[in-house]
Amino acid sequence: MKKINLIIATTLFSITFSIGAFAQTETKIGALIGYGTEIENIGIGANAEFPIMEKLTISPSFIYYLPKDESGIKINWFEVNANANYYFLDEENIDVYGIAGLNYSSIKVKYENSFGLGGDFSSSDGRIGLNLGAGANFNIGSSITPFAELKYVIIDGGQLVVAAGVKFNL
Repeated sequence: MKKINLIIATTLFSITFSIGAFAQTETKIGALIGYGTEIENIGIGANAEFPIMEKLTISPSFIYYLPKDESGIKINWFEVNANANYYFLDEENIDVYGIAGLNYSSIKVKYENSFGLGGDFSSSDGRIGLNLGAGANFNIGSSITPFAELKYVIIDGGQLVVAAGVKFNL
């Protein structure tokens, strides 16, 4: 749990610092809905984008997958990402970018025996992996930018994540 709190605190500090450091540029903060193929569930999350060079942004994100209950086994899963987005296509209506970065995924599994046979069981694990993917921002002429992303998390078992949402220009 201490690792999780440290990661979340570090991410929030980075976001706060970056907002102040890049206030003059097009910083974006947004919300997303995603689907993970390994957990086979929908997640909700938040992301941000902080320009550091003309075609390069730093993009932290967080996705919390909705809890699952399969045959009495409860599963909780979240991921924290630290990505770099490189914009290789910048058109009037669409901006396409490549994604590369780090991923921290945490899963907690809990079984509560309601029949009195045996005991309860709980386990959690956290893993670090790599993100590779692509995304697109759809310019609709306002301070709200819809986006879509597809990334593969290289980690035990791997996970494909499809996400879509909106980013708000600050």
